[in-house]
Amino acid sequence: MGSSNEKLCEDFVKAMQGEFEMSMMGELSFFLGLQIKQSKEGIFVCQSKYCNDIFKRFEMESCKAATTPMSTNCYLSADEVGPVSYL
Repeated sequence: MGSSNEKLCEDFVKAMQGEFEMSMMGELSFFLGLQIKQSKEGIFVCQSKYCNDIFKRFEMESCKAATTPMSTNCYLSADEVGPVSYL
């Protein structure tokens, strides 16, 4: 969990600790097998460790890599408020 309001975070933690056995372990770095990197530029989620673990599990470490297809006429934007546009 996270918030720009520190008081809300503290209140939430107290409420959760009252209901569940939990501890605060610092900045999030892994969640459900995904790597999480937090910086001034934003929060980034990386699946490389998760993918490598899957490859190892199924003995596929030596497989040939391939790009993931994506539509070439759809552009992603950081604008979360404005309208969606397709170029």
